[in-house]
Amino acid sequence: MKNNSKKFTKKIISGKFKGKVLKLPSKTTTRSSKTIVLESFFNTLQFDIIGANFVEVFSGSGSIGLEALSRGAKSVQFMEKDRDALKTLKENISQTDPSSCNVYGGDSFTNINAVVAKLKKMGEDAYFYVDPPFSIREGMEEIYDKTMNLIKSLPEESVKIIIIEHMTGLEIDETLGAFHIIKTKKFGNTSLTYLTS
Repeated sequence: MKNNSKKFTKKIISGKFKGKVLKLPSKTTTRSSKTIVLESFFNTLQFDIIGANFVEVFSGSGSIGLEALSRGAKSVQFMEKDRDALKTLKENISQTDPSSCNVYGGDSFTNINAVVAKLKKMGEDAYFYVDPPFSIREGMEEIYDKTMNLIKSLPEESVKIIIIEHMTGLEIDETLGAFHIIKTKKFGNTSLTYLTS
């Protein structure tokens, strides 16, 4: 049974909080992004993330946003609805730099308006990392449609790049609102799709 507790943690890979152990919600309501996906994503962005704003929609444990923070992001906005995941997320943030983080509990589809309003007020843009629950889960059949509509609703001036982590089989329209796909990378049954305006 020793390995069981280990399964529900992951470490920050790089940057000023490298090696910090993040808890993962042990429930099936959230799933953690694979390390290989995480590494590829941050290798793609590399130094672009330094001094940038980062928004993690459907945050779960916050491992993507906290990795961004560790690598020099200026601020991170976290959005998570699940109560257990939210508790874990706040514990993980407390190990890093809480003053650079904002947490929005509740529905991401509603909270996105507050996040965008905040960016507009600052006159700044952000990287939006969108990792919705897989649509094969019960009650989540509409999740991808709703997520694509969320992306379409984002104002161009608030967005640097949008990154969607999704099931590899999902077909995403070449254009979503003001944004178009620039590339997709596959990692087995998970893919990352990048969009820009």
